[in-house]
Amino acid sequence: MKIFLVITFLICFENIYSQENAILKQINEKQVEINSFKDKQEKLLDEIEELKLQKVIEDIRNVGLPVLKVGDFVIFHSAMALCYDDDNMQAKWVSHIITPDIIDGKTGRTNDFRIDTLVKNRGSATKDDYWNSGYDRGHLAPSADFRWSRKALSESYYYSNMSPQKPELNRERWAELEGKIRQYVTNYNEQVYVVTGGILTGELEKIGKNKVSVPKLYFKIVLDNEGDEKKGIAYIMPNKYCQYPVNSYAVTIDSIEAITGIDFFPNLDDSIENRIEAEKNVKSWLSEKEKNDVLPLDSTTLPTGAVNTIQAKSKIGKDAIVCGTVVATKYSAKSGATFINLDQQFPNQVFSANIWKTERLNFSYKPEDDLKGKKVCFTGRVDEYKGTPTMILNNEKQVQLLDDDDEEPILIPNSTKD
Repeated sequence: MKIFLVITFLICFENIYSQENAILKQINEKQVEINSFKDKQEKLLDEIEELKLQKVIEDIRNVGLPVLKVGDFVIFHSAMALCYDDDNMQAKWVSHIITPDIIDGKTGRTNDFRIDTLVKNRGSATKDDYWNSGYDRGHLAPSADFRWSRKALSESYYYSNMSPQKPELNRERWAELEGKIRQYVTNYNEQVYVVTGGILTGELEKIGKNKVSVPKLYFKIVLDNEGDEKKGIAYIMPNKYCQYPVNSYAVTIDSIEAITGIDFFPNLDDSIENRIEAEKNVKSWLSEKEKNDVLPLDSTTLPTGAVNTIQAKSKIGKDAIVCGTVVATKYSAKSGATFINLDQQFPNQVFSANIWKTERLNFSYKPEDDLKGKKVCFTGRVDEYKGTPTMILNNEKQVQLLDDDDEEPILIPNSTKD
């Protein structure tokens, strides 16, 4: 009887073990199948990326190539084209496309700066040229524009795509400009053509053993050639700290062509090219949140002693007259406070004024309604809140409409509140 029970147990155990082995085998088979699908998916994604790169270069050839002069030679990489200048040891221009693929792109910085072996004659610049020079290796075609392709992003680190930029330009306003262009692509889901370079004329500083020229000015040209509303815009910035907002540096493409002598989009229909290159419609490139933003007022047109919203930073801790356009207002029923932004709205505000509940009685009108859209000068002490110049308005005498020519704004010391 005992032997029978033992045999029965062993048979049952063997059946259970066999069943478990069969299940594990099925699991392993499914996992192999999944891995096979993953490998196939990766291969298909690589093939799709390669096709997209081919399409980018095809589009650059068809639309994005400037006119070449005698002696010019174009180098094509996977997603950008450039015309190298041996005398200045950098590209005259780099042409690339920002596609909506950046929305889902996840490739990060590679930092694999290296010599471009496709550059002949003197070759491209090197790391030693920039080392301890005081200049950044400034990307002309920024790496973040290629974050959908590891290959293209890596190639953006060729020294042929670099130019010596002051850190305070490269890391601040220039980077902001690059971000704004990417944001436009994200907002409108349309690819844009971008051509970038330094102004390589006149007497220029040289750095490194290869004598790399340091441009005094940089340009960036943007073309949206999609749909019916084709449009273009250009920007030019000095190679130094730029205190004004990005849009203050907007110019026409025609003006860049006049400075550089380069014809940027010769393959466009003449009527479209002429219109696009002559326009400077900054608002058409803004997001909906930025549509009401305006440029700072020209300081030379302001009342005696007044400054615009950008210059207000230099007045922090002092009494001043600050002028600008009221682009946004808000009255808080809960706190009774009124908040006013000049020139740019939250969260990009450059100057703010506040009227607290206790001071609201000193105004014979509703500031949040009557000042909106007006050009004004505020007089008082300039303080700072989270890096933004601010002013407390205690009474309506501190507010002067620029359209009101009856009297000049009067500087009111902060002590009037006490």
